[in-house]
Amino acid sequence: METIKKGAIVLALAGASLGMTSCGGVNKNGPDNSNSRPSYLGAISTTSYDGNTDDLLTAGLGAGGLAAAVAPAYADVNHPTPAELRRNAIYANYRAVLDINANSGYGSLYGPNVDAAGNVTGGAGKIAGTEYIAYADDGSGKGNVTLMVQVPDGFDPVNNACIVTATSSGSRGIYGAIGSAGEWGLKNHCAVAYTDKGGGTGLYTFDDDGVNLQNGVRADRAAAGKNAIFAPDLSDAARAQFAQAAPNRIAFKHAHSQQNPEQNWGRYTLQAIEFAYYVLNEKYGALASDGSSHIVRLTPKNTIAIASSISNGAGSALLAAEQDTAGLVSGVAATEAQIQPASGPGYVVQQGGVTIGARGKSLFDYSTYAALYQPCLAGSAGRCTALAGKGLLNGITLAQQQSDASARLHAYGWLPDSDVLQAAHAGTNILVAVTYAYAYGKFSVADKLCGFSYTQTDASGLPVAFSVAQKAASFATQNGIIGNVMYEDAVGGAIAYTAAVSPGSDLADQALDGFLCLRALATGTDPVTAGALSTALAAQSARVQAGMAAVRASGDLHGKPAIIVQGRSDTLIPVNHAARAYLALNSAVEGANSKLRYIEVTNANHFDAFASTLPASIVPLHVYLIHALDAMYAYLKNQQALPPSQVVRTVTRSSAATPITVFNVPPIAAAPAAGNAIVVSGSLVNVPN
Repeated sequence: METIKKGAIVLALAGASLGMTSCGGVNKNGPDNSNSRPSYLGAISTTSYDGNTDDLLTAGLGAGGLAAAVAPAYADVNHPTPAELRRNAIYANYRAVLDINANSGYGSLYGPNVDAAGNVTGGAGKIAGTEYIAYADDGSGKGNVTLMVQVPDGFDPVNNACIVTATSSGSRGIYGAIGSAGEWGLKNHCAVAYTDKGGGTGLYTFDDDGVNLQNGVRADRAAAGKNAIFAPDLSDAARAQFAQAAPNRIAFKHAHSQQNPEQNWGRYTLQAIEFAYYVLNEKYGALASDGSSHIVRLTPKNTIAIASSISNGAGSALLAAEQDTAGLVSGVAATEAQIQPASGPGYVVQQGGVTIGARGKSLFDYSTYAALYQPCLAGSAGRCTALAGKGLLNGITLAQQQSDASARLHAYGWLPDSDVLQAAHAGTNILVAVTYAYAYGKFSVADKLCGFSYTQTDASGLPVAFSVAQKAASFATQNGIIGNVMYEDAVGGAIAYTAAVSPGSDLADQALDGFLCLRALATGTDPVTAGALSTALAAQSARVQAGMAAVRASGDLHGKPAIIVQGRSDTLIPVNHAARAYLALNSAVEGANSKLRYIEVTNANHFDAFASTLPASIVPLHVYLIHALDAMYAYLKNQQALPPSQVVRTVTRSSAATPITVFNVPPIAAAPAAGNAIVVSGSLVNVPN
């Protein structure tokens, strides 16, 4: 395996398997308690960083470099080195999940230069340490889930043995959570256990049969063999046929791996923790009697392990805690969790004492619903008109139709707090709906499901090839969902969905026919007539719904302490379908044994960047991930009481020029006022207005 940096050491140590049981448990260690290497690990690439020229958190850029408006340049844009790709991946991923704006709190409330105690320092925030990277796979090369462990030089195996998971959010690559849970862990001298959870930057291009290797470098698929992050499972003949019939289309791992990786997100997070224990015991354990292996020194009995992250990574943390049978997870601290509670009528969600009718729906259900109506709210008159023509929207004027679209979203579980962001999320939910349809149903890229494919497009919406430089930089620049959504069945031929005319309406309705097809996959019925689907579409729907069922959460955290934080204005993952519903399900399942706390933050949403663009409506949620991790660590380390479930009422600004301070984002209360307390009683959750 190619190493990340000159002088790096590649470990490929043999040894008995640490192993994973079906629930994520750890098998016994070797003779005289020697450290056992997990059997699912491939070769381990190891690189140490001095904390000056390069480091774990900022790739040598420091707080100022991460805030720079332009990404660092490559010496050769067509052939960036692994070290350059790592640097730019950290730059891009850090900025993607945080608002890098001084007035939004960067550099004062959070950021590399703000220490673990919240003090603003004059330093760059670089952190020295060692980085270990390996694939988790069954030997076929089809999984190749990337795992990474960062061990800061300040790790203290005697007085502060701790591990924090930083599972990637969204579909991002291995550095996807470095700015969220990763930063907190490194600042607190914990080892950080990362995984891309089977997504990541796995761009496959048909025109050159090209793939990404683990270190981001591009390679020919045949030459990469089992070392590619992803290559579609197609015969050579099928590849050639697809490329000829649909030039410039691409495939990427999350959508097209045909593995529904989400069903294993919890297991991958547990594997990341096991990997952390393995490298820590290799690093700090004494030599065993055989003179080659090391004695296990750090175990769940003397090490705190907090499962954490944001969004999809936060959901993975909760699933890991549910599936943990070996005591690997000490507690959970997560924000805006994309978690899908098990269905059923056994729990109730209320706000202000009023029962919420739509709660606990699955991601694919509500994202396909949003994909119908959000384009109308974003100003697509063609979409509004086409929906009205099919009886799916009321009103004659555009304003009337948009008002009805908003009302329908409210009835489906979105809060009015999300209204300001509905239009801005139209494109995001389109990507979610198409990507997860492929993923849940385990469809091939060649299936062109519901007429959708992915490609890069020109200004008119027509497909164009990725340049050599774009392919070469893809590891660093892509967020794991790659390219634009194409509608293959549009009138006049394939074009970007935003420019598509649907055959069913003969209107420029942003490919409504295709999104009605996706909606049918989610519900199993025709969304217009409520009738039965065709035999072919019904079979596809059954596949998708099986995938949806496979990712449902049980709500059973086995009494583990957990803190979930979510913004009340979250438009991508509505609180009624995620955190509120999961809290209610957990209470119904665990009862008095539950140690789950829920913090709902007003004026916070899923994407902190909106704090700069909509300062009068939005504050950054990241501040509360820090608070949640601090509170969980204090509970596990010092037995400090967990904060009660509560609503935290923030204060917005009139202008982006006004700096955010603690006045705007007050701390989580140790004893919330009665009007802010979230009441959990049996299977009922009541959130105050």
